[in-house]
Amino acid sequence: MKKGIHPEYRQVVFQDMTSDFKFITRSTMTSEETITMEDGKEYPVIKVEVSSASHPFYTGKNIFVDTAGRVEKFNKRYTKK
Repeated sequence: MKKGIHPEYRQVVFQDMTSDFKFITRSTMTSEETITMEDGKEYPVIKVEVSSASHPFYTGKNIFVDTAGRVEKFNKRYTKK
């Protein structure tokens, strides 16, 4: 690999905001927020809306996630007048 052209690949925590499920994996994503995990180490945290802990396919439960107001925006734009 060429030096200096690739992003840093490091351990980060992904936190599901719906179920508060957290897991550590390696990623190039960055974050200013950090979290201390059970192992006592501090990791950058990336907050996600859906993970395997809250996705209907894995849980068998039907939940509706619309944090950005996309459905209302769609309905407002495409409703018949």
